Amino acid sequence: MENKQRYNGHTVSRLTVHIVWVTKYRYKILEGDIKIRCRTLIKQICDAEDVSILSGVVSTDHIHLHIEYSPKKSVSDIVKRLKGRTSRRIQEEFPHIGKKYWGRHFWAIGYGVWSTGNITNNILNITEIHQILTTTRLY
Repeated sequence: MENKQRYNGHTVSRLTVHIVWVTKYRYKILEGDIKIRCRTLIKQICDAEDVSILSGVVSTDHIHLHIEYSPKKSVSDIVKRLKGRTSRRIQEEFPHIGKKYWGRHFWAIGYGVWSTGNITNNILNITEIHQILTTTRLY
């Protein structure tokens, strides 16, 4: 992982966080084409929002993202955009999942976020092993 800093006007920063969110009811719906489309959407949204994905994984019922972002952005705003846009697009493109997700809710309420300054190399290695064994990598 690179230690690349952002330089803006009068600031130098490197803000990184680990974000996790789950599907509504923890349904294992992120498989096949839905998983691939979700991965693509997350990458597109992060590119549009000037957010760098350092690592990430799309599991069958949850998402892990390790991101680097600008101090102009808030984590809650980034997550709101990621969850909102992916939910809307996935439900439009895969109408058959509407039977499971009535009320137009694809993701569960809430998310977990941790500053990666507090994450040790051991935890990152455990996350890497989990990614290799269970899911499709984002990067």
